Amino acid sequence: MQTKTRIDLNADLGEGCGQDEAILAYVSSASIACGGHAGDERSMHLAVRLALKHGVSIGAHPSFPDRKHFGRHKMRLEDDQLFDTLVAQITALQRVCRAEGAPMFHVKPHGALYNQATQDTHLARLIVAAIQAVDPGLAVMGLAGTELPRMAAAAGLRAIHEAFVDRAYLPDGTLVPRAMPGALIIEESKALHQALRLVKQGKVTCLDGREIHLHADSLCVHGDNPQALALVQALVLLLADQGIAIGPMPKSGVKPRVK
Repeated sequence: MQTKTRIDLNADLGEGCGQDEAILAYVSSASIACGGHAGDERSMHLAVRLALKHGVSIGAHPSFPDRKHFGRHKMRLEDDQLFDTLVAQITALQRVCRAEGAPMFHVKPHGALYNQATQDTHLARLIVAAIQAVDPGLAVMGLAGTELPRMAAAAGLRAIHEAFVDRAYLPDGTLVPRAMPGALIIEESKALHQALRLVKQGKVTCLDGREIHLHADSLCVHGDNPQALALVQALVLLLADQGIAIGPMPKSGVKPRVK
């Protein structure tokens, strides 16, 4: 059984959900959309300012260039095309962070790109290479125990293993595809139970009832989930009751604070 006294809680923001500031009052890290699936210069500046206001660690949230499908459909791009768009998206948020006087700590891919990189070693390496090309000091956030964090660590980058509060798992440790029934955990009590087990025991019960071990450095709640605000509020209270504080990853450039 793992023991934790603090965990990073992150949300994917800057996607037009309309509740970013309210969510930022509870999370410790934010991955900000930077033009691929959502977001533009205005929304990035706003999200970065709000993150600074609330003492939240900032990361880029690049995607396949697919605003029509919100980055949730697979795309076939040549390696150089994908590399260039990832560099452009990460650099766009980096410029905004510099203009706002904010440190940028990590990069977390979005949607289909994120899910495909859990098992596609070549794609995971390409994503890591794009991040290195922008700034080799950036950390890489990916699904716990899968190819992206493994390739990041192999390249000498800091790997952040992420687990999900509001998504169901398959026995191989990947997420249940959104098109499948049960992929999204809608019931708050189930999401809270999953989060608590991940933090306290390093375990999750899969959709088919099997149990697997997962090490999580960070927990994610999707910002576009209509229940996201209520869920993060309840989760922070639950973890505090268990003696577990919410705080950004070490070396993020953001001073830890108890939420």
